[in-house]
Amino acid sequence: MATHTDTTESAEPQGNWVTNSPAYQTLLVFLLALNFGIVFFDRQALNALMPFVQPDLMLSQTQIGLLASGLSFTWAIAAFFVGRLSDSLGKRKILLVIATIAFSLCSFLSGIATSFLFLFAARLLMGAAEGGVMPISHAMVASEVDPKRRGLAQGVAQNLGSNLLGSFLAPVVLVWFATMFSWREAFYLAALPGLISAAMIWFMLREPEMPKREPKPQMEGSNAVSDYLAELGRAMKVRNMWISVVVGTLMVGHFVTTWAFMPLYLTEVKGYDPETMSWIMGSLGIAAAIYSFTVAGLSDIIGRKPVMVALPLLAVIGPLGAMYYEGGAFGLAAIFFVGWAVNGIFPIFMATIPSETFKPVHHATVLGLAMGSCEVLGGVFGPIIGGALNDAFGLNSFLWLLIGLSLVSGVIAMGLRETAPAALRKKGLTFDPV
Repeated sequence: MATHTDTTESAEPQGNWVTNSPAYQTLLVFLLALNFGIVFFDRQALNALMPFVQPDLMLSQTQIGLLASGLSFTWAIAAFFVGRLSDSLGKRKILLVIATIAFSLCSFLSGIATSFLFLFAARLLMGAAEGGVMPISHAMVASEVDPKRRGLAQGVAQNLGSNLLGSFLAPVVLVWFATMFSWREAFYLAALPGLISAAMIWFMLREPEMPKREPKPQMEGSNAVSDYLAELGRAMKVRNMWISVVVGTLMVGHFVTTWAFMPLYLTEVKGYDPETMSWIMGSLGIAAAIYSFTVAGLSDIIGRKPVMVALPLLAVIGPLGAMYYEGGAFGLAAIFFVGWAVNGIFPIFMATIPSETFKPVHHATVLGLAMGSCEVLGGVFGPIIGGALNDAFGLNSFLWLLIGLSLVSGVIAMGLRETAPAALRKKGLTFDPV
């Protein structure tokens, strides 16, 4: 909890960062950002290629939503349990490498799909492979990088690569490749970078040294599952944790629903050709890559809470622009660019606030809880609801859903307790992790 103090520095933070050189910390963040960028390149491939895939496999709007939801569901399950597994085994690097190889192979499966069920199964497997990547990555950043730069480092690790590769390059490169060849070859192309990334992580990063866990009394009748569920229950009683989960659920729903339906909306309703659509959607990636620096770094200075409140409210201009802006593609891309600043808060509610609220020994577990809950609730139900609304009321219905998710998120974030060390020091406060 936050308390008044006369000191300017809090207790010495736990972590390996004190023995890691600045060069190694930079290398680690760069490789983790690159790896998660490749994760999102594979994840976003289907969304970018949907104008090609939908007519070929004759998919309905509801089925398109289910494809996005299915991946989110298995992603969430993996985020819960792989994060916990990495805490228990103390083996973060090897689990990260295995997950990277696995999701790369799943992209090949998407390329050979001949029906909705085949493609759905491939996306389920991909989500299971990808879900553990980010909890492990954030736990590595939390222990290996100086806490003074934690918000920026976690923002870069989650947002920079994922948006440059997944949200910018994926639509531009894959739509071009599908136009030149086919959407199947585009999926094969998407599978290759992950294998290279896995090798780089294996040879260039060290296995983080795990902090010593405090021994816990073994209660009669207890087991690993019940202990884990009890730990999750205790975490959810902490205000910052449940607010992060609720806001994260709404904003992940916003993100996944946007990417599931906006490419089709731009081609079928707004009348853009696939190449123009790919550049408009790519503007979201450029925006989020920039905001990964500015928003996360700004939160290190002014605090986590102000950006968590303001940016979801600003995000409503994106769907409003999609509905009512009648100008050219450049103007719409500029509107999307401003509204997509909300993407900069994703690492804050998924990683920075939970990792500052809890002690390091619990990091992968609570990060898995944050990311898994967001995915299983927002990522699963958002696209399903959006697709059903589109089938029932027209292709612009999902845009009203996006507006509602943004407004509610900003209001709920007002209940957060500040955790940013620099912002607290300015007020003479500290925050004691639980």
